[in-house]
Amino acid sequence: MSCDAISLSAFLWLAAVSPAAASPSSPVALAAQTPVAGEPLFVDIVDRAGRLKAQSEAFAKVNLDGQVSQLPGFSAYETAIAELSDLDMKGHVLLAARGTDGDLKCILKGISQDLPVKLKALEAAPDAKARLQAVKELTYLLRDNVEVITSPPAPPA
Repeated sequence: MSCDAISLSAFLWLAAVSPAAASPSSPVALAAQTPVAGEPLFVDIVDRAGRLKAQSEAFAKVNLDGQVSQLPGFSAYETAIAELSDLDMKGHVLLAARGTDGDLKCILKGISQDLPVKLKALEAAPDAKARLQAVKELTYLLRDNVEVITSPPAPPA
């Protein structure tokens, strides 16, 4: 199965997961993390994605009549999204170099490719409704970025 197909499958699966699930820092989640969850690169990815998710949620609450660039801290947000995208690709390359055959390497590649696309959609959104939808999609992607690293893989159905 190609990385693109795996990324799509993982995205759909993660989108269906209940937000009421245990938080990544809960004792249950910590006990059942993926093997790489404690490695510095992946800890950094989870931390950055979590902070960006919170910032995205804050953006969703702003009733903005003008350009997205007018959002408080948007320039730093853009930079942080680009850096996270680079880290996700670095995670993909690292796992691929290890010969890891799991889905995580493909999912990280897909997230790395999707982050700039979702950011451009937010910047290009023509009205408040489209901006809200774009920021929600970015928020979902950032949540997925955390969950694919901190959640153990589910057994096949």
